[in-house]
Amino acid sequence: MDTLLQDLRYGLRMLAKTPGFTAIAILTLALGIGANTALFSVVNGVLLTPLAYPHPGQLVAVYGKTTGFDHAPIGYLNFLDWQHDNQTFSCMAIYRNQDYNFVGTGEAERLSGYMISADFFSTLGVRPILGRPFRLDDDHPGAEPVVILGGGFWKSKFGSSLEIIGKSIILNGTSYTIVGVIPAGFTFYGHDRDVYTPIDQYNDSSFRDRRVEMSAHAVGRLKPGVTLPQAKADMDGIAQNLAAAYPEADKDAGIALVSMKEDLVGNVQPFLIVLLAAVGFLLLIACANVANLLLARAMGRSREFAIRAALGANHMRVIRQLLTESILLAGLGGALGLLLAFWGTKAVLGTLPGALPRANEVSLDSRVLLFTLGLSLFAGIVFGLAPALKTSRVNLQEILKESGRGVSGARHRLQGVFVAVEVAMALILLVGAGLTVRSLAALWRVDPGFNPSHAITFSLSLPGADTTTSGETRARLRHFHEQMQIIPGVQAVSVTLGSRPMIHNSSLPFWVEGEAKPANLQDMHQAMFYLVEGGFQRAMGVTLERGRFVTPQDDEHAPVVIDIDDVFARTYFPHENPVGKHIHLALFNVQAEIIGVVGHIKQWGLDADEKSTIQAQFDYPFMQLPEKLMPLAADAVAVVLRTEGDPAAVMVSVRRAVQEIDPREVVYNVQTMDEVVSNSFAARRLSMILLGVFAALALVLACVGIYGVISYLVGQRSHEIGIRVALGAQRRDVLRLVIGHGARMALIGVAIGIGGALGLTRLMANQLFGVSAHDPLTFAGVAILLIIVAVAACYIPARRAMQVDPMTALRCD
Repeated sequence: MDTLLQDLRYGLRMLAKTPGFTAIAILTLALGIGANTALFSVVNGVLLTPLAYPHPGQLVAVYGKTTGFDHAPIGYLNFLDWQHDNQTFSCMAIYRNQDYNFVGTGEAERLSGYMISADFFSTLGVRPILGRPFRLDDDHPGAEPVVILGGGFWKSKFGSSLEIIGKSIILNGTSYTIVGVIPAGFTFYGHDRDVYTPIDQYNDSSFRDRRVEMSAHAVGRLKPGVTLPQAKADMDGIAQNLAAAYPEADKDAGIALVSMKEDLVGNVQPFLIVLLAAVGFLLLIACANVANLLLARAMGRSREFAIRAALGANHMRVIRQLLTESILLAGLGGALGLLLAFWGTKAVLGTLPGALPRANEVSLDSRVLLFTLGLSLFAGIVFGLAPALKTSRVNLQEILKESGRGVSGARHRLQGVFVAVEVAMALILLVGAGLTVRSLAALWRVDPGFNPSHAITFSLSLPGADTTTSGETRARLRHFHEQMQIIPGVQAVSVTLGSRPMIHNSSLPFWVEGEAKPANLQDMHQAMFYLVEGGFQRAMGVTLERGRFVTPQDDEHAPVVIDIDDVFARTYFPHENPVGKHIHLALFNVQAEIIGVVGHIKQWGLDADEKSTIQAQFDYPFMQLPEKLMPLAADAVAVVLRTEGDPAAVMVSVRRAVQEIDPREVVYNVQTMDEVVSNSFAARRLSMILLGVFAALALVLACVGIYGVISYLVGQRSHEIGIRVALGAQRRDVLRLVIGHGARMALIGVAIGIGGALGLTRLMANQLFGVSAHDPLTFAGVAILLIIVAVAACYIPARRAMQVDPMTALRCD
């Protein structure tokens, strides 16, 4: 311990003697360690941290499997059968998004909520902090309306009052009795909700139609000791029994199970692994850079080490001293890197909050701090070991006879190796960043099938009672449409439901006129559908290819009509004009005439639409929605507006008009269509930003490394250069000599980097769009850029070498 403390004190004194070197080394390491720490904190929060529920490994997401959807919403009656018949789940619950209008002491506001079955919270292992959860007698038709409050809503609206239990609040015009409060920190799939209500009190007739999937999902908890494959086998048996009992609705329909954590994280794991590898390369570049600095510094201390050896210091003693200094640098760099990681993580997540699942769980916890500590020790050993080993092997007699001017070729070669490694890894990072930039550029060039410029979408609540008729709902929508059209700057408006591009997906089964009616829903064709008004196509900027658009005259008194998209036309009416043909819509129980063919909308996203199973689309007039389904629009609808100028500026007038129509109505979920398109590839943008930052840092570090080595070598070889000039060498010869040395190191690094990039970029293939993982333009451009940067980094030391005075150099000898 005495020796260790002595080494630490001596190391600190040596670092303090060279503040410039120390600052550069610490900053370089801080960038590498900080970037690694920031990304590991993301990986830790998203992939490694267990879900915040008791025994989270037992939680399973339960989906339906239908034509075109492996993870489909489920029907309520099917869920009840799953819940009753399974042998592998200790409990299973169903939930459905349901927002509510709430009128308190101020303006009406929209509350986020879930309709849930009685055992939802017990399945997740969550207990109310106040009151009780739902009971079975709460969760059935005709029961007294009851509600459980989210902790955040309870705190913000009721001041965390302990007297809230038993009080009433008005949601969508109905009085609900408050029976419980859920903890404020509770989240489900990354979201907290304001209110929770019993799902079986939902009185829509379609909810109890086994053929209809009303956007409901399920979660289950496996019994102790039960594995996911065992549960899948159990549920497959239930699906077969239901298919036999209800062939029209459930034939060939399956049940999909996936662990809740995997379902929550989705396909983000490969994306994070690629980024983690990239940031690892950045750390290695930083280590190589600092190793070069240490090697150059140690060469200047050769006489010191020789004298220490002459006084009795052994080989290991010198290595230990140098490693102590390296670990001190790494520790200081790690401390600064931790601070940079804290700022960097907040900046990235704040810039693109929707790009990652579980982003709210990302933090610098104890696991991240241990990672940073271990990384700092690793970095200190990695960049300190090679210089320590090389410097500690001194020839005592030669070093003591030298003036300190010369340096061995072996050390030159080691520095060249470090530079080549830096260039190789910088090239790999630059190629990765270049491919993501080109992918994003290719995505921006994709036509989404609509014109997002000057278009905006939002949701609109329509508060009403259970007795609201279809006629009253239609009248409300027509009045709203009229009020929107007279707002200055509004060019077109449409109320819509069903699918919304890149926001919400809804499909319907159908068969074409002339075909035999399929025996069950699974055997029918499927298409995405949009409920639209006459202004929808203009508001969205959809093109008309044949026939006509839906118009206001296509109302509840006119024959049922639809517009189909060009994919629908090519798929089901190849080589013929579909206008005038008919299709049968099973769940609507109508026959619709095709009146036009419109352009295809990239419903699933710019990069995923062509991979989706269901691509065909049709537009159905909103006012022709069947009477039994019109109540679905009585609570809330979506709206699309096209404006002359900035669509966000028009929303002030929209909100004012809505308040004049009915103060209880609420506008919410406002998004410009440009934002919708941009958000559809937020993860790709995050990847591009991070890889771009890492690549830029790598390029700077490689440039600094080349400059440092060439500058040092020029200083060490000033005597040799002076002799060359004295013997007749021209200044351009000196320039060629110095730049050539740097260019050779860069070319070797580029060659190695290209080989590594050809292998590693294959890991990114699934994350690229419109560009090959081995794109020659990207590889060539990056290689040329690195060589130019390397030559530029050599130019300043080369100019200094050209100014060497041969008489001064010879006199110094």
